[in-house]
Amino acid sequence: MMNVLILGSGGREHAFAYKIKESRLCKNLFVAPGNSGTAEIAVNLDIQVDQFVQIESAIIKHEISLVVVGPEAPLVEGFHDYITQNNKLDNISVIGPKKVAAQLEGSKDFAKEFLNRHNIPTAAHETFTVDNISSGYDYIDNTNPPYVLKADGLAAGKGVLIIDNPEEAKKSLYEMLVNSQFGSASSSVVVEEFLDGIELSCFVLTDGETYKLLPSAKDYKRIGESDTGLNTGGMGAISPPPFLSDSLMKKIENEIINPTIQGLKKDKIEYQGFIFFGLIKVGDEPYVIEYNVRMGDPETEAVIPRIKSDFLELLHSVNSGSLSDYNLIIDDNPATTVFLVSGGYPELYEKNKQIFGLETVTNSMVFHAGAIKKDEKIFTSGGRVLAITSLANTIQQALEKSYESIKKINFEGMNFRKDIGFDL
Repeated sequence: MMNVLILGSGGREHAFAYKIKESRLCKNLFVAPGNSGTAEIAVNLDIQVDQFVQIESAIIKHEISLVVVGPEAPLVEGFHDYITQNNKLDNISVIGPKKVAAQLEGSKDFAKEFLNRHNIPTAAHETFTVDNISSGYDYIDNTNPPYVLKADGLAAGKGVLIIDNPEEAKKSLYEMLVNSQFGSASSSVVVEEFLDGIELSCFVLTDGETYKLLPSAKDYKRIGESDTGLNTGGMGAISPPPFLSDSLMKKIENEIINPTIQGLKKDKIEYQGFIFFGLIKVGDEPYVIEYNVRMGDPETEAVIPRIKSDFLELLHSVNSGSLSDYNLIIDDNPATTVFLVSGGYPELYEKNKQIFGLETVTNSMVFHAGAIKKDEKIFTSGGRVLAITSLANTIQQALEKSYESIKKINFEGMNFRKDIGFDL
């Protein structure tokens, strides 16, 4: 039996908590800072994910032996290193890589160099800074539109621009590099070729030697129906993507996943935790768009419910040296997730709207994200508020269940995509 701490406050962390709570190994479960959903099944701690000293105190006080890091920022800032270098924190297992490995997400340039070094398929690209911005203009002139501009550092999912016009692309490059459009995240910018295809997300859990392949998913990022409008943190997801054939999965493992794990070993980069492969299928060929060093959100809310075996045992096996022996059992039934968001999101939106009807939902799982509990009532506290997940025999049936459940929930300004899965 063990005490577990989850860092984060979104739907991903509620999904982790829900699955860990089921485990025969789970004694006490804590989430920092958590939300109204995690409060129902765990103890929320009023600590933010970047408050390492307070997290250290909580680990000691609550006798935590396993920490699961939800978001990327604390990993990129060196949370895992902080724990392992701290002589007060002996034998604490952390699910999430150390600072050097977290650069796979923390720096687009680092990730691209890694992909090139290990011959892993990705878009052609070059990286530019203020010092060689004129070379960036030349690069744009000598490549075909559309142009993809990516802030090198973490920009809360907003640092990627896709632009059709070369003059506009140059103007955007100037804004990013010279006018610091995304702050220090865009002090260098990767300009890459546009790949035209269908996107999907693959996930593994690795101990740095071997890995377990988790269910794959496809998410929907745009706010509007038919993938129109502004990008969001994610409006829904489906697991597994129906176009992910056995032969394509083999290709992804052989050309992308295995070379990534071997590449980390060759580069002597330790890695314990999740790797998220953001992929695009162009024809029959998979390419890496990006790495993330944690699970995706909203994909986690569709992926985790499909894991039938003991999830905490799986996480524990990463540091106990038994990952290769772990028997991971996946539900064959697909899962679908639809996000309910605040009116106005992803632009200005109001918070503190009371949510009604949650107790009437029986056919779906409701994962809380931007929601908090006050005086036994639940209120909105963010842009993406609730993830409604259903399993069924087919994607269509699962979607129908999710949309039926949504009819029972309401809060002022509630918005959601009515066409998740439309392109499948």
